[in-house]
Amino acid sequence: MDTSRPARLPFRVAYRPPGWGVERIIGTVMMVAAPLTARPTPTAVVWATMASAVAGWLVFLAVERRRPAVALPALAISAVIAAQIVAVTDDGTGVIMVCVALTGLATHPRPGLGAIMAVTGLALGSAALGLPAHGIPPAELAADAFVILIVVVLALVRRDYRVKAEHAQSLLEREEHARREHARAAALDERARIARELHDILAHALGSLAIQLEVADVLLSERRDVDAALPRVRRARRLAVEGLTEARHAVAALRDDVPPLPEALGRLVTEHAAGGANPVRVTVEGTPRPIAADAAVSLIRTAREALTNAARHAPGTAVTMAVAYLADRVRLSVRNAADGHPADAGGPRGYGLTGMAERVALAGGTFAAGADADGWQVTAEVPG
Repeated sequence: MDTSRPARLPFRVAYRPPGWGVERIIGTVMMVAAPLTARPTPTAVVWATMASAVAGWLVFLAVERRRPAVALPALAISAVIAAQIVAVTDDGTGVIMVCVALTGLATHPRPGLGAIMAVTGLALGSAALGLPAHGIPPAELAADAFVILIVVVLALVRRDYRVKAEHAQSLLEREEHARREHARAAALDERARIARELHDILAHALGSLAIQLEVADVLLSERRDVDAALPRVRRARRLAVEGLTEARHAVAALRDDVPPLPEALGRLVTEHAAGGANPVRVTVEGTPRPIAADAAVSLIRTAREALTNAARHAPGTAVTMAVAYLADRVRLSVRNAADGHPADAGGPRGYGLTGMAERVALAGGTFAAGADADGWQVTAEVPG
């Protein structure tokens, strides 16, 4: 889990949309300036009413983020109180103050639509109740009510846009977090795979190397038999070289530096033919294409082990190696007219049929090996 990010407050409490500060500043200027420019000159009661409405707005600003349960009722009360002066001002002072308060309420993400419309209805009702006391026909409220309703609707549209934008941002953050976790899991899987490869290589190669050196030590220290010990030492050296080569292939797989499969098999065949153990013929069916590094390495390892077994158990016999690029898989087949049966324990490196099958399975493929009427065949298929 990613713990580097600070804990976030719930969206409906902590969200501050872009331009939040500018909107609040403009609202405050309008809320304070409207009473100062009111016409006709307000009476003491009207001044007190306007001051109460402004106080409700200021309370809302002061505790909006820390205590929204207090801030939002204060804003609703401010709208209802400001509606009382709609009838006593000729320049729209009351309408401006009501619109500012209702805009702040309607753009806030916490209250529901029903609560916003209820407060709007209370504000319009409060304004309507004040009209008869001043001898103004209720019909004159229609224009002011229309303006207030339009402002509330626009504020609700603005809030809806903000909520969707926040949800989209939250979704993007979750997707980015999931992408990072997926990349991290993939990196851990790759590290585990390469660690397993290196472990197997070192365990088998060094184990066999230790055995050969121990036998050579006994032959030299106890029997003084240099002639018998020398092949053991040479064999130990060959094991060290082969183990180092295998380790390099594993590291290359980690770095995605594995050469194209036909090229890698061509090098392998060239190296094998240089030893003069078996003549090898390679055929490629289909159009070569890149495949995953672990799949390519498993096929290369299978081919190397099959050639080694052919050289050990059927020296001098012809070997046929075929690579077939199928629709969604790549198949490798190695066949030789075996004079002997490859032991499942494998050769000096400790790799045998079981080891080959395990490596191919780890790459998501299948493996089969066995004798038939024509000799011995090893077949491996991997996704590709």
